[in-house]
Amino acid sequence: MLDEAWSLSSSVALRPEPFGALAYHFGTRRLTFLKAPGLVEVVRGLGAAPDVRDALTTAGIDTAEWPTYVAALRRLADTDMIAPRTGGSA
Repeated sequence: MLDEAWSLSSSVALRPEPFGALAYHFGTRRLTFLKAPGLVEVVRGLGAAPDVRDALTTAGIDTAEWPTYVAALRRLADTDMIAPRTGGSA
């Protein structure tokens, strides 16, 4: 996943909250709580980054924490909160 291009799904809206953000999927009506501000920064940056690795770096996430963030991103991908980008560019 680190070398893949992802972005927030076009059916998802993020709403800032004191704890991080709420992600709402308009298609499935699923609500997901993003409780880590760092994860919110990564998700917001996915669309502008060439890949997940760059989004993590840009958000200032320590490399030791990357496996935790990748696991969270995989869960978001499994619920269509984030989607792969074709062509690898923003």
